[in-house]
Amino acid sequence: MRTTLDLPEELLAEAMEVSHQRTKTGVIIAALEDLVRKSRLRSLKRFKGKLDLDVDLHALRKRK
Repeated sequence: MRTTLDLPEELLAEAMEVSHQRTKTGVIIAALEDLVRKSRLRSLKRFKGKLDLDVDLHALRKRK
């Protein structure tokens, strides 16, 4: 999809450098993927301590 964006040139250059991306498109795709991943993790963290899983970790670790 083609989209026109007005991005700060210095910020884009720094993002390309720190992410080791060669293209502006690559930087934007990486940033969007990271945003989605962090959002999903944030959603999963809401369930911390609320799920009761009947799992024997010792048995799981010993299985082959």
